[in-house]
Amino acid sequence: MAKTEETTVKITLGTSAPKPAAQPASKGPDKGGCYCGTGRRKTSVARVRIKPGEGKMLINKRKLEEYFRGDQDRSAVLAVLAATKTEKSFDILVNVRGGGTTGQTGATVLGIARALKNYDPGLAQTLRDGGYLTRDPRMVERKKPGQSGARKRYQFSKR
Repeated sequence: MAKTEETTVKITLGTSAPKPAAQPASKGPDKGGCYCGTGRRKTSVARVRIKPGEGKMLINKRKLEEYFRGDQDRSAVLAVLAATKTEKSFDILVNVRGGGTTGQTGATVLGIARALKNYDPGLAQTLRDGGYLTRDPRMVERKKPGQSGARKRYQFSKR
């Protein structure tokens, strides 16, 4: 009787060492010393950069009072800074696109809160207690086929 020998072949593809797990993006300052945060609401996206300074705020290269005309919108944006007592501590640059004024306001608030959290993680609990770090999940419902809108139907005629 003949013995059969089993051989195993190990195939290696590539000669490089295993790659380390992907690191999360750095939360520190960028090259210009700015701390970044992104906020979204409905279809609006706000990219916020904060930098220690004297309290200037520019939204799409305009002052806060020029960009957000409504008192409710302005006070919502400033409420984040008031909650953390940092009104005159940072220069804030906001680039916001999409949606209407309310959506842009909500996106800006979330972006500022996230940037402040990146600057000082100790502010996270204050921001969370005020509800500034919570993303509003409500979106516009899509239009359905065979209807004139998301819920509205075409008019029904019996005769």
